Amino acid sequence: MTSSKQLEVQSEDRTPQKWCVSLREDKFEAFLSQGNPTVRKVFGDGSLFSPFLFRKFFDPSDAFPLWEFESDILLSHLRSSGQTTVDWLQTDKDYVLKAELPGVGKNSVQVYVENGKVVEISGLWRHQKEPKTKEWRSGHWWEHGYVRRLELPENADWKRIEASVKDEIYLEIRIPKCDIPHGKEEGAEDSE
Repeated sequence: MTSSKQLEVQSEDRTPQKWCVSLREDKFEAFLSQGNPTVRKVFGDGSLFSPFLFRKFFDPSDAFPLWEFESDILLSHLRSSGQTTVDWLQTDKDYVLKAELPGVGKNSVQVYVENGKVVEISGLWRHQKEPKTKEWRSGHWWEHGYVRRLELPENADWKRIEASVKDEIYLEIRIPKCDIPHGKEEGAEDSE
């Protein structure tokens, strides 16, 4: 039986200095080379949270303009070997992102919209041993969690974003397209 859970898409995240420590390629390679199978599942080839998802190293805590690219093109190298666990597309009505979450225990995924311009997907893959006095996202975040930040298209209606998780592992985010182009208010008249 399939279970589905709606996620609350939050628009306020007051975490100070979140993602202030950048993940560099050399740091990531050293981290990945430790051989932890969970780390490989979270950040390995084809994962939404892999810094190498788009062939070149790209820090997942930096916002990426995902919807400017076709998934068939960016992921062709992974699809040919059956390694991808992510896909995105757009319909006439919305943008859709589908991804397999790192299935490590009870999923703690959270979805935030930052200033109406960036959608952020993050969660813990390992619980912190130290007390919660230090927020995991403000240090070496990859040692405890995962993130992918994506720029929203200009015509995204960020206030109506929906996110859900099926079977605690399959994430789907739907971002409706605006009916009104940005810069035009309802009831506003064009002046000539």
